[in-house]
Amino acid sequence: MIIKTGRFGQLTVGDDEIIQVPQGLLGFPEYKKYCLVDPGDETLILWLQSVENPDIAFPLLEPKIFRPDYTARLSAAELRELKLENINQSAVFSILTIPEDATQMTANLKAPLVINLKEQVARQVVLQENEYSIKHLMFKELKAHLITISAQRQKQAARAEESAVMPVAIRNIPPSLTVKSLHS
Repeated sequence: MIIKTGRFGQLTVGDDEIIQVPQGLLGFPEYKKYCLVDPGDETLILWLQSVENPDIAFPLLEPKIFRPDYTARLSAAELRELKLENINQSAVFSILTIPEDATQMTANLKAPLVINLKEQVARQVVLQENEYSIKHLMFKELKAHLITISAQRQKQAARAEESAVMPVAIRNIPPSLTVKSLHS
């Protein structure tokens, strides 16, 4: 299926990529079909794009990225609706609000979007815990995480570069494998 979007232009979406949200999202109950779009940038933000309205797209981010202690507890009824045995079988996302000043970006931790990726069904749940906010300022936490990832990638690249110049015998690679075949 080809869908036109206001943010990403024209997208080709397979039937197996359509996520059904039977109850819709809070404030948008009429839209029930979405797809996940990865813009391929370094932000880690995905977009939940409505298949039914090209102008509706929600930025999403896994809350564990900026809040490692985050836990979503679902009721038995919510788990059944999502065709899950437990929350660990799903992907949990916070819907973001990104104002013009990105440093004021917030995440809705109180009402995450839980997606059963195997069954392609999702629900926005309102958590009963009072510890979570609908407007959690998270720019500094996300920025710190991105800096950490960048530093780790640089270290991995440096290690890969070092190992590429090591003699084959030191790396314990069978002589039949060449460095060229390892990178193919």
